[in-house]
Amino acid sequence: MQDANIHETHDLIASDKVEGTSVYGADGKHIGSVERVILEKRSGRVAYAVLSFGGFLGIGHDHYPLPWGKLNYDESLGGYRVDVTKEQVENAPHYESGAEYEWNRRNGKLINDYYGVPPYWM
Repeated sequence: MQDANIHETHDLIASDKVEGTSVYGADGKHIGSVERVILEKRSGRVAYAVLSFGGFLGIGHDHYPLPWGKLNYDESLGGYRVDVTKEQVENAPHYESGAEYEWNRRNGKLINDYYGVPPYWM
């Protein structure tokens, strides 16, 4: 029987350890942090990482869904690196803190088209 308290192995990591992990842009600058991981219900594949930044003391920050395939873990940074800048993320589809986001294929396509990657369902 496996211990449910295991949070990380060489190749695997628990979702609660991913949340809060820093994300760095193509220019090496800190963009934000992973606030939430969005999974595809049936396959269990990770579809999106929702980044947060802005606001004051965690209040009033916006949420920026980013296709999971855009993130690459960089051990030297102890965080994820993406091939876009913070300015590109700021101009991406996003939603405000406290707002309910409609996770549907239309909005997913908008996000994936913006970042130039195929949707997770394809």
